[in-house]
Amino acid sequence: MAEKMLQFVRLQQRQPDKRDAGQRRADWAEVYQPFAQEAASNQASRCSQCGVPFCQVHCPLNNNIPDWLKLTAEGRLEEAYEVASATNTFPEICGRVCPQDRLCEGNCVIEKGFESVTIGAVEKYITDTAWEKGWVKPPRPVRDRAESVGIIGAGPAGMAAAERLRVMGYQVTVYDRHDRAGGLMIYGIPNFKLEKDIVLRRQKQYEDGGIEFRLNVAVGQDITLAELRTKHVALLVATGVYKARDIDNPGGDLPGVVAALDYLIASNRKGLGDDVPDFESGALDAAGKHVVVVGGGDTAMDCVRTAVRQGAASVTCLYRRDKANMPGSMREVKNAEEEGVRFEWLAGPEAFFGEGRVQGVRAQRMHLGLPDATGRQQVEPIPGALFNLQAELVIKALGFDPEDLPKAFDEPALSVTRWGTLKVDYRTMMTPLPGVFAAGDIVRGASLVVWGIRDGRDAADQIHSYIQAQGESPAIAAE
Repeated sequence: MAEKMLQFVRLQQRQPDKRDAGQRRADWAEVYQPFAQEAASNQASRCSQCGVPFCQVHCPLNNNIPDWLKLTAEGRLEEAYEVASATNTFPEICGRVCPQDRLCEGNCVIEKGFESVTIGAVEKYITDTAWEKGWVKPPRPVRDRAESVGIIGAGPAGMAAAERLRVMGYQVTVYDRHDRAGGLMIYGIPNFKLEKDIVLRRQKQYEDGGIEFRLNVAVGQDITLAELRTKHVALLVATGVYKARDIDNPGGDLPGVVAALDYLIASNRKGLGDDVPDFESGALDAAGKHVVVVGGGDTAMDCVRTAVRQGAASVTCLYRRDKANMPGSMREVKNAEEEGVRFEWLAGPEAFFGEGRVQGVRAQRMHLGLPDATGRQQVEPIPGALFNLQAELVIKALGFDPEDLPKAFDEPALSVTRWGTLKVDYRTMMTPLPGVFAAGDIVRGASLVVWGIRDGRDAADQIHSYIQAQGESPAIAAE
């Protein structure tokens, strides 16, 4: 056990060991090996316990990172878990999928020659240990309340709000159009980053705590928003954003040119044992094909690394900016490079071509010009600099936009911004409909799991304040 902190001057930064690239290309298991207790304690002891913890400041959840690092270094893991879970609904998931290099670890104040504290891996270790030891308990209130709250969407924001409201005593029902809870955590993130039993055990934990899940229920089709408003004293819309952004290039409608989310959902469903006709037909299976993925975010990295594991003949990522300007996590880019993905930087698609189905991409070389009003360099084509890439499968990973919820829910009073996200009063998180709140990507736009958790927890607090303002509640829930 480490007896003191500030060990960064003595101990080097170490991430958990990565499995060999050749080995991990052949399966869907997580890339990183779990920390042993001594390694986790040692890495936690590197924390400098600084007076202004920038790691905490730059965490969307403002996690008490220095506190649980110190407790881990001292071997007080159950206390470390209590501190970590006090601010974070899913610390074991954030430890796996958060881009720590852009958030907590990227803002660690330890001098860069010594490298930052290994925060994400320690967070994952703490919570995995808590599950193994039985320290993770279902959300149970001290007293039940009679009021019922409905949540539309079982993604990070919806589940975080459900857990927080249940602890407050509310009767909570979560509605989701899919057959499993988790949203993009279950269907959008591949197993090699987040194994699905990690998400599914949270659903079971919440059910054990009294949260009801109504799955395979599409609001606007199976039940109306108006009906839900009569069933619940308050509603939270946390549907996320699922509509794929498109590019208007010639040949974009050729068979074999597919949206990233369709591709990832098919792969994840196959891994869960579902019958997936589009995968079985080969339409959404990369096996034996030359694959081109268009985009540079984390979704693009998920797609290229999924294609590698499906046995693609080659995988190329086409991104119109350079590596330094990629929005995705640099760790994911490095993992993709190790696994054999080829990157074509400063290049974008000009057209897709083929007879009957896609056979290739005509790409345009780019260069970065002067910064625009936001300060980001503009992308400009290099005249005449065209080249072709062979491709039997093209995956468009260009980000996500909101679906038209006012139309889907048949509720024009749900007004939207110019980006299509729901308008809310940012102080109360309430939409123009009284008692109907919104949180997560449907308000923020496509973002990170950790921001969804933050928004869901904040929305739960605002819903509680709203219900409190309506009057007193009976102490015991009605049977």
